[in-house]
Amino acid sequence: MAAKRKGAGALSERVAFLEPDSVDDGYGGQTQGYVERFQDAARLQPRMGSEPVIASRLAGIQPYTMTVRSSARTRAVSPAWRVRNVRSGVTYNIKACANVDERNAYIEMLVV
Repeated sequence: MAAKRKGAGALSERVAFLEPDSVDDGYGGQTQGYVERFQDAARLQPRMGSEPVIASRLAGIQPYTMTVRSSARTRAVSPAWRVRNVRSGVTYNIKACANVDERNAYIEMLVV
């Protein structure tokens, strides 16, 4: 069995953080959208999924624990933001942000 990498070497994914913002719709109005603020290295670790019933249909949900380095930019991220994996193009909603180690080294986010 391969050993799990720890530290900065485990941050093998590239993610873009998207902040909610009003975007010009091209017709003189504004629409709610997301604007990319910055990119950072991250680790996406899959968690146990679930299958809740939404609108009388079974929906599969795969949550991930995303780990990023703690910085002024990443500490400003809230659950209103979104995250996009730059390599695969998959967009995730942020459900929670936490400084689990309480040393401001890394921030963990629950993303779906």
